Amino acid sequence: MATITSIELNYMVFRYLHESGFTHSAFVLGYEAGINKSSIDGNLVPPGALVTFVQKGLQYLELEANLTNNDADVDDDFSFLQPLDLITKDVCELRKIIKEKKENLQKEKDKEKEREKEREREHERERERGKERERERERQEREKEKERERERLEKEREREREREREKEKEREKDKEKEREKEKEKEKEKEKEKEKEKEKEKERQQDEYNGRQLNREPDDKPKLNQEDNDGSGGPEPMDICSSSPALSNEIPSSNVLILEGHTSEVFACAWSPTGSLLASGSGDSTARIWMIVDGPCGMHGGPPKALVLKHFKGRTNEKSKDVTTLDWNGEGTLLATGSYDGQARIWSREGELRSTLNKHKGPIFSLKWNKKGDLLLSGSVDKTAIVWDVKTGEWKQQFEFHSAPTLDVDWRNNVSFATCSTDNMIYVCKIGDTRPVKAFAGHQGEVNAIKWDPTGSLLASCSDDVTAKIWSMKQDKCLHDLKEHTQEIYTIRWSPTGPGTNNPNQQLLLASASFDSTIKLWDVERGSLLYSLNAHKEPVYSVAFSPNGEYLASGSLDKCLHIWSVKDGRVVKTYQGNGGIFEVCWNKEGDKVAACFSNNTVCVLDFKM
Repeated sequence: MATITSIELNYMVFRYLHESGFTHSAFVLGYEAGINKSSIDGNLVPPGALVTFVQKGLQYLELEANLTNNDADVDDDFSFLQPLDLITKDVCELRKIIKEKKENLQKEKDKEKEREKEREREHERERERGKERERERERQEREKEKERERERLEKEREREREREREKEKEREKDKEKEREKEKEKEKEKEKEKEKEKEKEKERQQDEYNGRQLNREPDDKPKLNQEDNDGSGGPEPMDICSSSPALSNEIPSSNVLILEGHTSEVFACAWSPTGSLLASGSGDSTARIWMIVDGPCGMHGGPPKALVLKHFKGRTNEKSKDVTTLDWNGEGTLLATGSYDGQARIWSREGELRSTLNKHKGPIFSLKWNKKGDLLLSGSVDKTAIVWDVKTGEWKQQFEFHSAPTLDVDWRNNVSFATCSTDNMIYVCKIGDTRPVKAFAGHQGEVNAIKWDPTGSLLASCSDDVTAKIWSMKQDKCLHDLKEHTQEIYTIRWSPTGPGTNNPNQQLLLASASFDSTIKLWDVERGSLLYSLNAHKEPVYSVAFSPNGEYLASGSLDKCLHIWSVKDGRVVKTYQGNGGIFEVCWNKEGDKVAACFSNNTVCVLDFKM
């Protein structure tokens, strides 16, 4: 059994006093006990050695008290007794204290075990709820990922189509250049032939003159009128009646330029009842401009504009582009469609009345019905939705197309048509779960559809370079209009014929194409009346004047032309500083608005 000497004990006391800060006491003890003479190596003695030694003695006594209680299951925790109890109480009292504390401890342990079980059960329930939430989040994330993937693929396809169109344009330009070169070569050959003819004539004339000098005077022949029929003179010039003359230029004094947008202006529309002009832009805003009556030159300054913001704070996101807009029949509400898939309804004072949110892709077309209680939207998400304007809720979603919906148009207050990049056209009716009619015939994306003023004929145009006229009475198209050479972007019916304010005038259809021409069609015969050829770039928009006598057109060549429907001539023209995306007439027919790629909107006075 190990023992401790007095020298070792004195050293531990000395170290304790020294570590506790009792320097003088430590010095006295060290001097009197001769600590410095001892052979103890201080580096081997850990700090707090005395306290540790005393604590271990107490633990030993405590262990002895427990062991003498014949309890073989001794707990490792020796905190049943206080050090004072070990000194002041005998073994029986210590055993009693230990027994009571063990019983209390056992009860506490039992309670703790019960609480632990309850906590474990609660944790298990929480884990189950967490797993359920995680599964739900994963499911939603998968759905979002699928949707993002679909949108990405759709955008990729759209970009691919755009690149293909650009390539096609380049190919057409190259072909055009080749044709021009061929024409130049032909002209050069013609010139060479003409020169040869002239030389031949001169040679023959010289021979003739030489012969005449050798003849007698009475043998001199008389020239007949036929010998001087002018066949060798200049030919009449080809005059292009479609080329705009300088006198047709609209002067700057009759032009009002509206500035404020910070990106391309894609859409514009006059209010059907007043002097308000709405415009929609890639800067994530629409604007309502107050255009005063009278000539544009009478404006004292730039007109006031209400800015309809489609975002909160600053943004340059493409997803907020305003792609389409439309006034209701009373001119009290303006609907806008955006690249973020939301439709919004605004008052004419610029107040946001409601946000219509259900589409999962950009909205490309938006139309009010004539009654003004329903709004129709078509989206890249392949669907069309009819909205209840009063409640701001969707009434019915139509999911017939297999690709993005490009255009929609009401036939009457409850029936409408939709077209898509899937080459199909569907006629739908509110309440029906299947299309009323399906028109299949186009071999390319159907870009636009329009019902005639009576709602009996539907016109469509496509990337397959044809326009078609359909009747509800048959499945096959009534007329197939095939004079264009490139994609047809848009079509418009004239406001003439039965059911219009001009019932005695002939009903016409205008089509605008990437081949830079506009075609005017006789609808009854399905034949071409005029080909309007003054533009030099793709034509994106056409609009008939309210009286049906004139047609405005806007092109990427920066020119706006106004044509006479009667003879197909350009009567007015204006050249801006950017490509034109849309043109529209006011209700009086004395002003034309156009929106440009250089962020401006122009209003032009029109008077013949």
